[in-house]
Amino acid sequence: MIEAQGFGEALNELNYNFYSGVPCSFLKDLINYAINEQDFVMAANEGDAVAICSGAYLGGRKSVFLCQNSGLANAVSPLTSLTYTFEIPILGFVSLRGEKGLNDEPQHELMGTITSELLTTMQIPHTVLSTDLSKALEQLKIADTFIEQGQSYFFIVRKETFGKVKLKQLAEPTEKNTQIHYYEGDKQPTRLTMLNELKSYTDKGALVLATTGLTGRELYELGDTANQLYMVGSMGCVSSMALGLAIAQPTKKVIAIDGDGALLMRLGTMATLGHYAPDNLYHLLLDNAAHESTGGQFTVSPQVDFVEIAKATDYTNIVKLVDQQNLAHSLRCWDSIGGLTFAYCKTVLGVKENLGRPNVTPVQVKERFMQLVKSE
Repeated sequence: MIEAQGFGEALNELNYNFYSGVPCSFLKDLINYAINEQDFVMAANEGDAVAICSGAYLGGRKSVFLCQNSGLANAVSPLTSLTYTFEIPILGFVSLRGEKGLNDEPQHELMGTITSELLTTMQIPHTVLSTDLSKALEQLKIADTFIEQGQSYFFIVRKETFGKVKLKQLAEPTEKNTQIHYYEGDKQPTRLTMLNELKSYTDKGALVLATTGLTGRELYELGDTANQLYMVGSMGCVSSMALGLAIAQPTKKVIAIDGDGALLMRLGTMATLGHYAPDNLYHLLLDNAAHESTGGQFTVSPQVDFVEIAKATDYTNIVKLVDQQNLAHSLRCWDSIGGLTFAYCKTVLGVKENLGRPNVTPVQVKERFMQLVKSE
């Protein structure tokens, strides 16, 4: 059995100081260490945790992802279309519930037999973490060489691998005085109009992450700059990625541009954002009630009150926008007072004519984005 405190300190010596995940009893003591000693973000699901770790990496932090193997399935999308595509390395620890010969719950039986195979299929190098500390530390050094070369590496953790670490304290709810502002009017601008207004602010230096699909493509055509990151795949993960970045770089302004279909896919993210509430994060939702990039099929957003959800999940500031002038005013206010902000605007359907695709690769976008963050 490994002393979890000592192993965590070894991770810290290698500069792994940012963690996110969803708990598992096999990993509880390493998770307790992370909560006690490091930056730990409790994610709503495992896919969000991967995106949060990815955002922290963009901000210059070496990150650790923790999950039960049953939850590894929730992380497949960002592991195959975000971290793989952008070459974002994450050090992962996944438990081995349902291991053959282990008297475990029936729901773990299949995943217990395919955990290693699933990681291999996703082209993630991995090994079973040794219960001998000296061997485990050697394994950790090997894993770190993969991370330094830009490739993720995962440890599979068997039952009773880690020794006890007592959790020092539980998270306590905090009193928040949410500020809500509704702009008057019934206009519905185009997404392109709102993005164009946003660029006049973000071109001054804010870091902006655009959700998957037409949003990123239109933002790119309005003017490609190093402070813009265009999500591909990993639908719904943009706000989680922005959260990791905002925590890793608390002095930088971070803007996440979301879509209704994407946000609905990972709605639990709003609870996570509301809890950690970084002052430097502005979450903009452009709601056209459709999956426009796939042909305009409807979403269920007309039945959803996103403003009330933001209120229920304790965003610091909530703004209901009508047009681009409202957005400009809201950004100016946020620039001066800060606070986690949720801005909502209904938009009409419509795509820029002859819309192209970025001629820069995701890896190039990531590298210049990180260089900008590092240089400022």
